[in-house]
Amino acid sequence: MPVSFMDWLRYFGVAMLPAAVIAYFCGCFNGAVIVSKYILRDDIRNHGSGNAGLTNFYRTFGGFLTLVVILTDVLKAVVALLAAGMLVGGTFGQYWAGLFCLLGHMFPCMFHFKGGKGILSGGTIAIMIDWRIALVVWGGFLLLAVLTKYVSLGSLWAGASFPFISWYCYPYWQIVVLAFIIGGLVVWQHRANIKRLLTGTESKFSLHKKQG
Repeated sequence: MPVSFMDWLRYFGVAMLPAAVIAYFCGCFNGAVIVSKYILRDDIRNHGSGNAGLTNFYRTFGGFLTLVVILTDVLKAVVALLAAGMLVGGTFGQYWAGLFCLLGHMFPCMFHFKGGKGILSGGTIAIMIDWRIALVVWGGFLLLAVLTKYVSLGSLWAGASFPFISWYCYPYWQIVVLAFIIGGLVVWQHRANIKRLLTGTESKFSLHKKQG
């Protein structure tokens, strides 16, 4: 690892910056937008909640193409973290790439910075970093989503719990800072859901998509 300020500058230029750029553009490949806009010719962001995420896509279109959305959002996170592993290395590199992959997913430059909320890609990132983190994040998500049928409630757990379980597993300030930013972004992207949960107007998830 770099030991001096100049070493850190060189490390940033040859490793961290390229990893961030690769991860961001990987994140920009939003499965819901790509499938709906270029295959179905009906942009998902014009339907339902307006969110370019898996839940809104399934509720609006359903069908086999939902699997394509899942595969796209999983693979882009895998590629982003693998690239960071080669360029940056270590757990810090995974968190670094995870942050920029989610930024690309949430704010894709090629889709007018209007993307998804980062749950599927974020969950993939958690799995790749550490099984303990994945267990807490996914376990709470699934439990809340199944018991309440509010996907957003499970998603809020995922975002809120991620930095704390990361802190427990990797108590290093660089990683903790990145983890809190990642978790904070996920929670922030669900701010409209929080309002609807508080007012009792949030939609519950069903395996049967809405018609019409």
